[in-house]
Amino acid sequence: MSTTADPLAALGALPGVADSVDSVRKAVDRVYGHRIMRRRSNEITSEAALRGARGSAALADAEWALEEVRRRTDFSGDGEARTVGAALRLTAESGQLLSIWRQSPLRVLARLHLVAAADSVEGAGRPRLAGEPVEEPLIELPLPDADEVAGRLEGLSQLIIAGSAAPALVMAAVVHGELLSLRPFGSHNGLVARAAERIVLVGSGLDPKSICPAEAGHAELGRAAYVAALDGYASGTPEGMAAWIAHCGKAVELGVRESAAVCEALQRGAA
Repeated sequence: MSTTADPLAALGALPGVADSVDSVRKAVDRVYGHRIMRRRSNEITSEAALRGARGSAALADAEWALEEVRRRTDFSGDGEARTVGAALRLTAESGQLLSIWRQSPLRVLARLHLVAAADSVEGAGRPRLAGEPVEEPLIELPLPDADEVAGRLEGLSQLIIAGSAAPALVMAAVVHGELLSLRPFGSHNGLVARAAERIVLVGSGLDPKSICPAEAGHAELGRAAYVAALDGYASGTPEGMAAWIAHCGKAVELGVRESAAVCEALQRGAA
């Protein structure tokens, strides 16, 4: 990924990307304009967090029913339970890191991994070193070595700190795609990448109340589509990058649909 002045601006001009950005903006505006949001937005935010965590865990091979995630209090059991617990912790932690993200994104990423891993793996909270293995079974892209990871993380950090005129969807998609392509940590990279996407969407002002769980949308689109779109990002071609951004846009729209349905249900209950 280039680190020239505002490289994301060119991505925003790719064929189809502007349409995705416009469609996402309209969908987000509609759900924010729902009458129930004026009185019960905190409930929508809480439900979106739960659904987002459930979706992110599903993409990490822990596909639980929403009601199971809702009722469970102990996530210390098998691998699936620990994955769901990690996703829930990340969703809760993300909201606490918004003010740090633009000044020190690498510090935030380290914190996200530490929270996800919960000291269960060696090297929690730091990028992997040369020769250290990576556990990320869903992603089969070639694994960059530790030196490439360090360089590209620094480039991503500089890009975030410098800011961009590109739409929030483009920045969120690039952060998500770059982290998942790099897999900078020994584990939990998918969970961290999706949490970082959420931070960008919220911190940019596109989704300030965090009611549009893109993670739920990614899960609904399915693992095969997720991996195929990521392959496009990793290819670095304009077509592949545009397809990944559009995929992320569709995921946000599906997350919006989830929250719109929650708004409707609450409104019916209040009638």
